[in-house]
Amino acid sequence: MTKRILILLVVFGALTAAGQEKLSALMVDVGYASVHDSYLTPITYDGLDLGLSFEATRPLRSSKWLWQLQVGADYNYVENNAKNNDLHKLMGDISFNMQRCWRGVLTPKLNLSVGPMAQLRAGIVYNEVNSNNPVSVRAHANVGAAAMASLDTRMWRLPVTLRYQLQLPVAGVFFAPEYDESYYEIYLGNHKNLAHLGWWGNRLDMTHYLGADLHLGKTILRLGYRNRLEHWTVNNLHVHDVTHSLVLGLNL
Repeated sequence: MTKRILILLVVFGALTAAGQEKLSALMVDVGYASVHDSYLTPITYDGLDLGLSFEATRPLRSSKWLWQLQVGADYNYVENNAKNNDLHKLMGDISFNMQRCWRGVLTPKLNLSVGPMAQLRAGIVYNEVNSNNPVSVRAHANVGAAAMASLDTRMWRLPVTLRYQLQLPVAGVFFAPEYDESYYEIYLGNHKNLAHLGWWGNRLDMTHYLGADLHLGKTILRLGYRNRLEHWTVNNLHVHDVTHSLVLGLNL
């Protein structure tokens, strides 16, 4: 098994080209979160969004394609309007996409790319005051599309890369219990109707990123804005989470 993994890594590395577009970055997100999970409460909670993520982008040798890996975790600490109860949401995710590139679109410095994406995201939401059902489990796997536009320019002689990226899941599977079904019932063996096919009719997720990479010699400082939407309705349950966050990152 280990030998097969090593062979795959060698083959994959051979396909990857070394070039200026090769970039790895570590990023921190800080901003606003809104969490609505009707399994725990009918009220929407608002508060703080914190995130930590790693991103690696590599062009393939043909330079017509690139691949991108994103791994991250985010934590939301949110309160109700009365400020007498809190929710804690902790999520982790990993996504991988392959994008076809078009370089020099309209202008020599503008690059566009689009391609398929796969994502796995899971975590929990915890309600401090609930006694019977204090936790809501989140888990979903998706396939969809990723698109990116980047523009190389200068600001006061400083090289800058402006970038917009969209990740849009199209279909997948996600976990959701029945309305008012406890996890103790699931533990006892009631596994009916827990997995659901996700599509735009019952689930809509998307992530937007808009930012600038400031090229400070060998160091790249990343400044940006990230917006994430997670929305689904099934089994008379409703989830609607939104985050708006500032992004600060450095190349590795």
